[in-house]
Amino acid sequence: MSDAVTAAADKMRAAGSSEDAIRSFSSALTRVRDGAQTLVPTAELEPAPDVPTLDELPDAEAESALAELVVIKLNGGLATSMGLRRPKSLVEARDGRSFLEIIIGQTLGLRRRFGVRLPLVLMDSDSTREPTLAALAEHPEIAVAGVPPDFLQSMVPKIDAATLLPVSWPSAPALEWNPPGHGDVYPSLRGSGLLDSLLEQGFRYAMISNADNLGATVDRRIAAYLARERIPFLMEVVQGTEADRKGGHLARRRADGRLVLRETAQTPPDDEESFRDYLRWRWYNTNTLWFDLAALAERLADGPGLELPVILNRKTVDPRDPGSPPVLQLESAMGAAIGSFPGARLLCVPRDRFVPVKTTDDLLLLRSDAYVMDDHFELAQNMDPAHPDGRLPFVELDPRHYKLIDDFERRIPEGPPSLREAERLVVHGDVTFRRGVVIRGAVELDESAPRMIEPGTVLVGG
Repeated sequence: MSDAVTAAADKMRAAGSSEDAIRSFSSALTRVRDGAQTLVPTAELEPAPDVPTLDELPDAEAESALAELVVIKLNGGLATSMGLRRPKSLVEARDGRSFLEIIIGQTLGLRRRFGVRLPLVLMDSDSTREPTLAALAEHPEIAVAGVPPDFLQSMVPKIDAATLLPVSWPSAPALEWNPPGHGDVYPSLRGSGLLDSLLEQGFRYAMISNADNLGATVDRRIAAYLARERIPFLMEVVQGTEADRKGGHLARRRADGRLVLRETAQTPPDDEESFRDYLRWRWYNTNTLWFDLAALAERLADGPGLELPVILNRKTVDPRDPGSPPVLQLESAMGAAIGSFPGARLLCVPRDRFVPVKTTDDLLLLRSDAYVMDDHFELAQNMDPAHPDGRLPFVELDPRHYKLIDDFERRIPEGPPSLREAERLVVHGDVTFRRGVVIRGAVELDESAPRMIEPGTVLVGG
């Protein structure tokens, strides 16, 4: 077991991994080998305190606030959960445009309005890079001289659960590797040379978010806030709702008062009920972060890097074969870096800045009239003023009929139902919505046989 860390490092080096990625993974594996705690019990935490809101920030002069900013989008995921094998960013988001097309439109709109460079850089994976770069080539106007369009995330070895050595699986060597989670963005930024290059070209701050969250647009007030207050790291958070109960929340560690991010995989089984208490753990991570590039470079200059908490996932080397050898997948969350920067802040933002699409439930809501998209490709909530609390409706579609995107599309052939007056839409069974269907209040459909909702139907719930 003493050679496990060396063996993993050698395997990564032979595969061409950067030294930054190797140092980061070696640190994580060393902590696992030495028995470091990877779970975060509720007893060690207390709710995070009140935080400022975006509306409280003063306006800022756009050019000075945005002149030193670069936008980074995480683009390593395939839409496999929706039954596709192409980048999720190339899936239609709404109004006939893909996520990537809307992101490009948002970026170009900001450049035109404020006269700034504002580079767009994607963190791709081996799986997403080729098709994404082909899509970007159709928009040459998005390029910024001297700034590459993307950089690659790392891959790390799956670890044999018994020996902690890198697992070997000769019949399918690709299965010996796994992505290390989006916490890899920090060593990959430095290992690719992009971090130093951006600093040399006069960029000082980065905003980073997921490509599937179209609400995460550049706000000059936040950029100015970072510069004015000299904030090294800022996380956008939202106040929790029922839809967030499985998400990562922020808390304060009782031992030292530091902010920590706790994810589902870091929660002991006995604390699962507490973890889902969104009223107690009020602040939820949106995975939209802002940070000082110089502060990051300083933290990464020496030693193992940020040493983000390890998220330990227990799998089998072949996920489709439960009889294959048990492995450990070591991952990290980029938001966990909040504990690595003294002076890091939280900022509560409106819900229309947090529009992640992880399932077809989310996609139905995004495509519906619960949102509108303006000429600058920016989204805003569009709920009816009479709607209780103005909150977005809860949507849950039967996974037997809606989980795969092709099945989903067949059941909304003329567009999604109207949801701006809805509180809930829960569908059990095989239901097809025709054009102009309206959902009002809390509607639950439970069908034992296929049902067609005719055009213009208004469904009213309690």
